[in-house]
Amino acid sequence: MRRDAKLQMALFTEDTVFHVFMNSRANEATYVLYGRNALAPVFAALNQYQTTTHFNGQSTADLHGDQATGETYCIAHHLTVDGENHTLMLASIRYLDQFAKVGGEWLFSERKLRVDWTDTRALVT
Repeated sequence: MRRDAKLQMALFTEDTVFHVFMNSRANEATYVLYGRNALAPVFAALNQYQTTTHFNGQSTADLHGDQATGETYCIAHHLTVDGENHTLMLASIRYLDQFAKVGGEWLFSERKLRVDWTDTRALVT
């Protein structure tokens, strides 16, 4: 996606609900966004990094007609460059998703993003 916020937002239904749990063990979300347009700042915030890379795996999906649920594990890499200083932030994330088939396309109708852990380290260049 090349961090294109509009393309990323297009993967979600107009009435999507996006829950972010910065602590995956918390019962309450850190914040909740309602509607596709509310996602713009989330995706745009990734532009603060020089580079981002997300490795997704261990995915499951359960299909129920035009609805589906799924879970995906992700290790996200976020590189910050400040002059000669390079910092890498890693995040272990689980996406708990609900999908809806809309106009023949599968879209995210709800996402629960759960951060299991993060680690920030200086990189030697």
